[in-house]
Order: sequence, then structure tokens, then C-alpha cells
Amino acid sequence: MSLVVEIQNPEAFHSIPADDLIEQWARAAWLDENEASVVIRIVGTEEGLELNQSFRHKDYPTNVLSFPYEPSEFELEFLEAEELGHLGDLVLCLPVVEREAAEQNKPVQHHWAHLIVHGLLHLQGFDHEDSEVEADIMEAREIAILNQLGMPNPYESNE
Repeated sequence: MSLVVEIQNPEAFHSIPADDLIEQWARAAWLDENEASVVIRIVGTEEGLELNQSFRHKDYPTNVLSFPYEPSEFELEFLEAEELGHLGDLVLCLPVVEREAAEQNKPVQHHWAHLIVHGLLHLQGFDHEDSEVEADIMEAREIAILNQLGMPNPYESNE
């Protein structure tokens, strides 16, 4: 159960969690036994807005975006599934993550962990948009993973 995590911080933000914590949270959400990789990119408001507009047609930056890797025809024809191990990319918008943590009265590290777990589950095919049953399954998985990391249920109010 190995997940290679590449962390990108193109704006050199200083308030992001330590690389080892980001890697720990991502690996906790990796549910497969095969080796895989993921890119986690931390961006500012401008890039977050641009990506959310381009890919979701929403006119605001969001906390986390998941971009599953889609192999090319060549890769599908010539490589085994185990060799395709890249899950995709997660993009987290630092100002949104920090603002939401403050608004929700929760430790910012807990919110980072929740969003990384949430995004990794999306990359593995979990979804919460299409049905309440799928949303409940995904939420339960998130709560269990965060509990294993010693963090509280992110869906319970801290007020």
C-alpha cells in the first residue's frame, strides 16, 4: 500500500502544512494495495478561480478540486493497469481552506487533512454529487479515515 505524493507549492506559501503531514493524510486515504502516485498542488485565489471556472464553470475559487488521471489510448493499449498508477491531481486553494477553517471554528490542520482525504477519495471513484447513498458512503469513509488520524468528525459543528 504505497502512494507517492508530489507536493507543488508554486507560490511558496509558508502557512501550508508540512510535507510529511500532507503525505500522511494522502496515504491514509489510499485504499488500494497497488502502488500509485498523486500530485497535490497548493494554489492562491487567482489560480483556484481560474481552474474552477475552466473545469466546473463556477465563478469562485473552491477549497479542493480533483482531477482524475485519464490514460491515453496508447497507454491503455500497451500498459497494464498496475503500470498506470497515477491517480491524478488535487488542487487546494490555500486562502479558501484557511477562511473555511476559521468560519467553521476548526483547526486549520484538521480542515487540510479533511480536504486531502476528501479529494483522494474522489480520485478513487467516490462521489457525493449524484446520490444521497453515495454521499453517505463517502462521508462515512472520510470520518473513519480522519478518526484513524486522531481527528474529529469534520461534519459535526464546532460551535
